[in-house]
Amino acid sequence: MIADFHFLRPLWLLALLAAPLLVMLIGRRTDVRSQWQGMIAPHLLDHLLIEKGGRRRLQPVHLTAVLIAIAAIAAAGPTWQREKPPFVEDTAPLAIAIDLTETMNATDVSPTRLERAKLKVQDILSLRKGARTALFAYAGTAHMVLPLTDDANLIKTYLAALSPSIMPVTGRDTGRALQVAEDALSSETVPGTILFMTDGVERTAFDAFARYQGRNDLMVLGIGTADGGPVKTADGQFLTDATGARVRAKLDVDALKALQAASKAQVATVTPDDSDVRWIIRRIQSSFAQKTAEGLTRWYDAGWWLTIPIALLAALWFRRGWTVRWAVYLIAVGTVLPGVKAEAADRSFADLWFTPDQQGQRAIDRGDFQGAAGDFQDPAWQGVALFRIGRYQDAIDAFAQGDTAESYYNQGNALMHLDKAEEAIAAYQQALKRRPDWPEARQNLAVAEKRKADKHKQDQDAQQEAAGLDPDQIQFDDKGKEGTVAGAPQTAEMWMRNIQVSPADLLARKFAIEAKDAKP
Repeated sequence: MIADFHFLRPLWLLALLAAPLLVMLIGRRTDVRSQWQGMIAPHLLDHLLIEKGGRRRLQPVHLTAVLIAIAAIAAAGPTWQREKPPFVEDTAPLAIAIDLTETMNATDVSPTRLERAKLKVQDILSLRKGARTALFAYAGTAHMVLPLTDDANLIKTYLAALSPSIMPVTGRDTGRALQVAEDALSSETVPGTILFMTDGVERTAFDAFARYQGRNDLMVLGIGTADGGPVKTADGQFLTDATGARVRAKLDVDALKALQAASKAQVATVTPDDSDVRWIIRRIQSSFAQKTAEGLTRWYDAGWWLTIPIALLAALWFRRGWTVRWAVYLIAVGTVLPGVKAEAADRSFADLWFTPDQQGQRAIDRGDFQGAAGDFQDPAWQGVALFRIGRYQDAIDAFAQGDTAESYYNQGNALMHLDKAEEAIAAYQQALKRRPDWPEARQNLAVAEKRKADKHKQDQDAQQEAAGLDPDQIQFDDKGKEGTVAGAPQTAEMWMRNIQVSPADLLARKFAIEAKDAKP
């Protein structure tokens, strides 16, 4: 502790020079002998001075000097130990990438390798309650299933939907899976862990693991046995080769060992009990603790403890014969100001110096829009604060108290965030009536009109698709006008029932779209 002792803001120690300087200046000012020394002969001065019963040992200037010295040390920030900064997670984020190649349906591990991997994930979730976990799936392509979340039930729901059949591209691209998981964790304030659950890592991916320079730990849990087992297909049958023999998939243990030797990834194989899961948890916790101690802690500022002796010494100012003129002035001002006495119990110190709108502006300058929304009395500024924290409906209510072009313009922006394009169009039109030459309002009006048109077309396409028609197909009646979709009109309940899909179907569609967009 002594070796680690230092000051966070050592320049404040220069204020220590003010303490002896103050004592010296006040001492010379109150020293009558020194004031008359140049005017009266020394042998006469001793007989002319009248001492007042001896000088006090402790004078106000001495107390002031001590307070200055202690305050300087406190402001310098004495420290000797580290602490974790606020708003830093206590547990490491975990990204789990599950291999969904066909060989994960091998039955050498009961019931299958993939189902065993799902059970292991559930065990990890139960041991990391409250911790955030992200879920990824990969085969020939890699995709995010769920971003970081602490909702274990949600993860289990989508975990159950994972199967090789939802992947748009066959094969295995572990290097791409590493990149996708790393991108998802890149914005985190604390380092995490990327865990691969797979029955093999292709050697072409070794280079990606070896060149990995991210701050997250890499772990690989190999699932399967060296002897291997037959592979089930989507319909429950066993995969066969050209000769009709069952295809057996083996866990390439040598490749996993080579991966561990070629990179910093920690590799283990699945066990029948929970020892593999506990190994994973221990590694995650120990790595997180080590990295947190190295780079995510800060020196604990112990200077605030010195405010206690400062407060106690300041109380001596109220001794009889000592004056505290600034305190007298504050009391006098508080007595004279009307209403201050009655409102002192429920008003903060800031209320004495700033209006509510000024306090709101100060909160905005600090980035505290939540506090600003509660401070502002001006509805326009209150609406701005509410808008910035995402309370769009409350922001609309605040903006609606005004009848200016800016008020309607801001209402339109908030309505667009609520996906109410039609109401936003009306708001922008009102803004342009009051300020016709406003280019931003015209641009936003065009955006709102386009969104309304796109939404109308999507609704029509969805209704046609639900009725079994091609979305691009249009029907006309005998008069050549656009008609309605064939079939009876659908109720809202029927419509919702038609668009409901299982998590597996939802993921399959999502992955297919992502794979299509990723093609050059």
